[in-house]
Parts: sequence; C-alpha cells; structure tokens
Amino acid sequence: MSLRVAIAGVTGAVGQEFLSILEQRSFPATDYKMLASSRSAGKKVTLAGKEYTIEELTEDSFKDMDIALFSAGGSISKKFGPAVTAAGCTMVDNSSAFRMDADVPLVIPEINPEAIHTSKGIIANPNCSTIIGIVPVWPLHQANPVRRMVVSTYQAVSGAGWKAMEELKHQIKDVLDGKEPQPQAFQHPCAFNVFSHDSKIGENGYNVEEMKLVHETHKIFNDDSIVITATCIRVPVLRAHCESINLEFANPIDVDEVVDLLHQAPGVTVVDDWENNYFPMPMDATGQDDILVGRIRRDESLPDNRGINIFVAGDQLRKGAALNAIQIAEHLV
Repeated sequence: MSLRVAIAGVTGAVGQEFLSILEQRSFPATDYKMLASSRSAGKKVTLAGKEYTIEELTEDSFKDMDIALFSAGGSISKKFGPAVTAAGCTMVDNSSAFRMDADVPLVIPEINPEAIHTSKGIIANPNCSTIIGIVPVWPLHQANPVRRMVVSTYQAVSGAGWKAMEELKHQIKDVLDGKEPQPQAFQHPCAFNVFSHDSKIGENGYNVEEMKLVHETHKIFNDDSIVITATCIRVPVLRAHCESINLEFANPIDVDEVVDLLHQAPGVTVVDDWENNYFPMPMDATGQDDILVGRIRRDESLPDNRGINIFVAGDQLRKGAALNAIQIAEHLV
C-alpha cells in the first residue's frame, strides 16, 4: 500500500519539526512532497536519508497525495483547504483556520481520537497552549468532572516561529553588550522581559490566545459547562511552554489520587520531587514528547478537598504542534 504525504510550510519551525518526528517515529509513508512559498522552492531538505527538493505550494500540489500536514499559517490553510479536499487528500492543519468550525474535528489523540474519523477532509490541530494544558487535565476530568479551570501560561518565544527564536538569541547578546534591544517579531523586547501574549485584545479584555484556550478546551472535551479563565504571558524562554493550572472539581479529590491518575495517563510524565525542589522546567521539556507535570498539591483555599494545583511544561514545537499532528496522521493510517 502506498501512502504519500505532503508537508506544507516545511521550512518553518514546525515544518522542520515535522521532518524530525516523522523520521524518529518511522512514519509509514512511501513518498513525501515538500511544499513552501516560491522563495524556498528549489531548496533541499532531507528526511530519513533521502533528499527532497522543495516545491512551490499551489492548488495542484495535492494530486495523488493522501495526507497533507499544514503549518503555513491560517490564511494559507484557508486558501488551500478546498484544493486539498478536492484532491481526495486529508488535511491535518496546525493553524487556527478551522479549529472552531463545527464541521471540523479538533483533535488531541490522547483525548478524543474518535473525532478523527468524523472528518470530512480537514482535521484541526489545537493551539499549543491548549494541548500542553489539557492533556494532563483530561484523565482527572474523566475521574472527577472539572467544574472550573484557572490557567496562567508562561509561553516560550518558539510559539512565534524561527524569527522570534533568533530575535531572543540576538537580544540577549545585545543587552549583555550594553546595546538597546530592537524588537521586530514582538512589540516588546523579549530578552530579560515578560509581557502579555502578543495577540489582539478583545472587547472583554482577554486576548485571542486566552480565548483559544477556553473555546478549544470546551470543544475537545465536548463540555461547555467547565468555567475557564486564562492569562497568557510571553517569557524569555527559547522553547517549551509552562502553565500553572488550578482545578476545581465536582467532588472531593485527594493528591494521591491525582498523582496515580497522572502516572497512568498517556502523554504525561510526572516530575514532582518535593524533597529536591525539582519540578517541570522548559529545559527538561524541550525535545520531549510527553507533557511534564508537577507541583501537584491541594488548593487549600477551596473547601472539601475540591481543588488541586498543577504545573506543566511541554515542548511547544513537538507535542504543542508537530507531534500532535503526526499522531493524528498515524490514526488516519
């Protein structure tokens, strides 16, 4: 059986991660097509020892393709989505273009893999902060319904792509050399600085990133009753997001039960060493497939043992983006 996969946006940070993970997981494709803008056409990339020439992304790119992994931005996904499905190819899209479309499944394979098979040709990958936050929350929610989530994110610059990652490196050097940092990828300097997530603020005072976390969690959990509030912050970390998550449950729950559930949860590694004060950190999460979870403790401000605090760290480019998409593709296969 032949299986042909197109990768759209292959030169970007997530696109490069696609290549690495496909090779690491021995994805069973028989051939690949590498796609990017006209500026990158003709360049070479290598996957599993084979060299491929990048082609310009056009509406004719998906003929005879089975799966298209997209990470080229929302406007590009919207433009080429109809061409992908018309060719009989399934799009797994990493942008926000289709996430809240009622006809498009929004999937985290550890949570709702059954939704993959309701696809009409497009499957959406959730936002990175959503994936990293709710993979460890799901097994707890199954055991004891979550009634309220309070999420504070500490998001690495990798969420804004290669240019932002390079900008942080250069700004760190500039500041240490006594120079004034010159922001371009962000509105504010990212070196030695912390600022509100660089997405548009809505009329309710929440930015787009915060509302993505709310709406996407409701859709993936298929439960709009959970009350969720989020504050999303950009921090001077190169790669891997962290999140502080406060959970209020319908029924009492103890810390030992939470720890046991998380130890058994797919896609989760518990890092919770109280004695040595060792908990999830971006430097440990970088390059890892699992979400690291720690600081597991009771919320003593809530009565009847209904509250739990956790802290998570996850690689934004892997599980927060490319890995999740490839796991979806593996289910399609």
